[in-house]
Order: sequence, then C-alpha cells, then structure tokens
Amino acid sequence: MPRDKVVATAAEALADVRDGASFAVGGFGLSGIPNVLIRALHDTGVTGISVVSNNCGVDGGGLGVLLAAGRIARVTASYIGDNKEFARQYLAGALEVELTPQGSLAERLRAGGAGIPAFYTPAGVGTPVAEGGLPLRHNPDGSVALASPPKEVREFGGRPYVLEHGITTDFALVRAARGDRHGNLVFAKAARNFNPLAAMAGRVTIAEVEELAELDPDEVHLPGVFVRRVVVLTPEQAADKAVERRTTSERPTTSEGRTTSEPGTRSEPAS
Repeated sequence: MPRDKVVATAAEALADVRDGASFAVGGFGLSGIPNVLIRALHDTGVTGISVVSNNCGVDGGGLGVLLAAGRIARVTASYIGDNKEFARQYLAGALEVELTPQGSLAERLRAGGAGIPAFYTPAGVGTPVAEGGLPLRHNPDGSVALASPPKEVREFGGRPYVLEHGITTDFALVRAARGDRHGNLVFAKAARNFNPLAAMAGRVTIAEVEELAELDPDEVHLPGVFVRRVVVLTPEQAADKAVERRTTSERPTTSEGRTTSEPGTRSEPAS
C-alpha cells in the first residue's frame, strides 16, 4: 500500500468500480455524507450495486442520487425516513431492503472491519428481526416476494441474544473533516457516527477530506491502515453541505422585551 494515498480526482479514485459492487457509505442523516464520491460514482454509470449505510439519503441528495438513477439493487440500512423514492422502489419490488436496528448495523460494520464474523446482541429479540418475516423484496402488486429468514437465538446468563453477522464490502466511501497523505482521518461532530465504521468495513476505502493537514497522532479518529485512497476537496466542495430540514423560530420574549431561557428551534448545516 503506498504511503502517499492522495489521488487527483474522485473519478480516478473510483476507476476500478464495476457493476454489482458493494459499498459501505458513511454519514448520519445528511451529516458527513461523501457527496463528491457519490456523484462521481453516479458518473461512472455502474449499476446493480449494493449499499450499506445508516440511511439511503434523501430525495435528490446523498445516496438518493443513485436511487433516482436506478443504480442500486440492494440496501442495508436502519431506516427509510422521508425518502419517498426509496419507499416507492421498495414497495414496487424494484429494490431489496434489509432493515436492521441502528446499533446492530453499527456493530456489524465494526465487526466486519475487525475480522469478527458474527456476534450476539439482545437487540431485536422477540421481533421479526430475530424471528424472520421482514419483507426484503416485494412483488409489483405489493405482496412479499422474499422475506427475511429467522436468525439463531441463544441464551447467555439467562437472557436471549440474536446472532448478527459482520459486514464487509468491496468499497467504502467516507467523508472526513481533515486527513493526511497516509489516510489518517479526523471526523467532525455527527459525521463521526458511521463514517469510521463504514471505512473499516470496506476492502478498498476511499475518503474525501475537506482539509489535507499534518495530524497529531492523538487526534486521529481512524488510522490510515483502513484507508486506501484520499481525495482532497476544493473549498467549494468542502463548503457544500446540505441541510435535511431547515426550521427557524424566534425565542419568546417577556413583556419587558427580554429573551426567555426557552430555546428556539434552529437547524445548523450538516457537519
């Protein structure tokens, strides 16, 4: 593996992707989404891909760009959310979807990256997550074409636990606030939730970084051993951060015109 992992463009970083490849993609909501790499992946024209991510973007944003183009065949995620195209394709039978508890998904990615094939967790015991029957794929008429199978359940200390398998993928796409030429990465705020885990799960991990810098080893969130390629964003690309829901409200005031301690509702740009 080269010591200097910086490549010139996102297109160059994705030059070896092929139809049917699997991708772990970082981000939490729209925070820390590797938008530049997602758009570059769209431009490759690859199709039939499998995606593992906390969610699948929003309509027209994040992984929603690939969904709208019909490039994704299978999604493993913790929720669908407000993504209408995601829901439409799933219910129409155009997309296979494995829904898994958010904490289990995070641990499945971490386990895969750590070389752990499977683990037991109490999350999902007594529900269709463990007992099977969750619709993985629908028929065009809305009936269930393929349902999830039951999973192994064992008792430890008198409590039942369900077996979950670690996840590894062909590629991982992540976004970091800062990185160095060796692939060491630092993530900002909520972007740290799934990006390090997705990066660990990929056999070839590609990181887009907002700033290329010399890093103090004590501040590194993800060591470069997990990263194969680094794409440095332009200032414009680094500043392009979507907001999933933008709401603002004024803080209430007293009769004297002073602001009360009750906070207003305000959204900040995604990290």
